[in-house]
Amino acid sequence: MTGRSTLIRLAVCSILIGLAAGLAAALFLWSLERVTQLHWKHPALLYLLPLAGLLSGTIYALVGGRADGGTELILEELRRPAAGVPGRMAPLVLGGTLITHLCGGSAGREGTAVQMGGSLAALLARWLRVPATHLPLLLTSGLAAGFGAVFGTPLAGAVFAVELSTCGRGPAPPRPGIRNLSRLLPSLLLCLAAALVANAAVGLLGVAHSQYRIAGLDADAAGRGFLPISPGDWLLSAARAGLAGMTFGLAARLFTRVRNDIRRTLRRHVPRAWLRPVIGGTLLVLLAAQTGDSSYLGLGVDASPYRPDDVCIRSCLEADPVDVLSWFWKLLFTAVTVGSGFKGGEVTPLFFVGASLGNVLSGPLAMPPGVLAAMGFAAVFAGAARTPLACTLLAFEVFVPANPELLSIRFLSSTAICCLVAARCSGAVGIYDLPPQAGNA
Repeated sequence: MTGRSTLIRLAVCSILIGLAAGLAAALFLWSLERVTQLHWKHPALLYLLPLAGLLSGTIYALVGGRADGGTELILEELRRPAAGVPGRMAPLVLGGTLITHLCGGSAGREGTAVQMGGSLAALLARWLRVPATHLPLLLTSGLAAGFGAVFGTPLAGAVFAVELSTCGRGPAPPRPGIRNLSRLLPSLLLCLAAALVANAAVGLLGVAHSQYRIAGLDADAAGRGFLPISPGDWLLSAARAGLAGMTFGLAARLFTRVRNDIRRTLRRHVPRAWLRPVIGGTLLVLLAAQTGDSSYLGLGVDASPYRPDDVCIRSCLEADPVDVLSWFWKLLFTAVTVGSGFKGGEVTPLFFVGASLGNVLSGPLAMPPGVLAAMGFAAVFAGAARTPLACTLLAFEVFVPANPELLSIRFLSSTAICCLVAARCSGAVGIYDLPPQAGNA
């Protein structure tokens, strides 16, 4: 990218992308809250999940076209520009995700927000006749805007988009490093502008993001968080974080493997794409009957007010003891949901997997359960997406505002180590790696 005028034009485009993605994210978050409450009030909607899969699958079969490629299609366009990202991806994934959550499918939010951001970025680029050589920068800005707006984490959103655009199969920009800083810095600045505007738009519309309070923190720690700690204490914290990171990375690896195996098996034996979510929905109903627990349906951020004892992300962070297999059941429910073709993301369910696994590991590792749950919240996603820097920033942006005690060298360094080790131990394939044939995200 050369020339001040080009940079200014792209900056304006990124701001417009951020505004559009923020408005779309606000609508999505508001709608998602409504359908989640409706499912909580009428839990029997779960039994309609196969029909919900049929509806979603049929809509995509009739009008989806290339939009069915999801997040992988956007990443494909970043690396191998072809026919572009269709504008209809945004409304289709929004509707498909709401259908999934209405009937209790275990999916998240990030896939929807990222796809809406990328789709709106591509649409805006076509309207403004942006040269094809600059389209990857705007698509990356759309990814950042969608991610930052849906979680309220603009810094993590910007870094996530840049990290994601530098990994995966196929021709890609070079990985971050000193030599490539001059090439990555313009992209990072454009992504940051888009993410900040998108997050501000969500806030101005009065849509609140989840705030998490972590139990068991030292109330006096906030004032001395950056005081020096002894080498012995730091090494002990680093060792515990490394062991936890290995476990979180293996959990991420298991999720990716199970999701991909389900996707591959259904594609091989069920040639009609619209039938795959019907089968997945049926399996989810059977799994829910087997566990007898509604904890593993939906987002998993909060427990239903009608079933307050359900496991959720918030209960794990509040140090409530959870079943030793809670993380596994959520992993399996989510792998079946997204692997069979239901729309939505994987990130919020992976937050659940990490938080519940961290809660379970807190005893053997002699760490506060709420703190280790917060580290797992970020680290399992870091392993699955292989974006450790973004996930470290994510933990900072999500948890520190409500828990100033976490603004400490020990927590920040331990979280960074945990995320880095998780990313290294999660295997050669991540959830965003491009498969031979693009699928749902």
